[in-house]
Amino acid sequence: MQLSKFTDYTFRVLIYMGKHPDELCTVEKLANELDVSDHHLKKVIYKLAKTEYVTSMKGRFGGVKLGVTPDQINLGEVLRITEENLNIVGCLNTGETCQFIEEECRLKGIIKTSLDKFIAEFGKYTLQDLL
Repeated sequence: MQLSKFTDYTFRVLIYMGKHPDELCTVEKLANELDVSDHHLKKVIYKLAKTEYVTSMKGRFGGVKLGVTPDQINLGEVLRITEENLNIVGCLNTGETCQFIEEECRLKGIIKTSLDKFIAEFGKYTLQDLL
């Protein structure tokens, strides 16, 4: 399993803002500091600004900064917000059985349990743990 670039960039943005709590960051500044394209970061910031984790201020002197303290940002929740599809296999969220298996698929249960444990492990940590 591999996390998307979107999630990677999100974690990078949060870490940067956590290390610079008094700084109002622009997308351009974050893109330069994190060596990521403006285009990708605009999407990340847009998504984060819909949460309480990031506060966005518009206008000429606008930017973004953390909306809550780093200990309030749960990494498992960030993962759920940023990963649109955590399904390791296509049939994970369907009730259907694989066309190649006549009985109930036991592999699907193992994969689902493993994925839940993966997310739960992230959920044990906050942004503060990364700083």
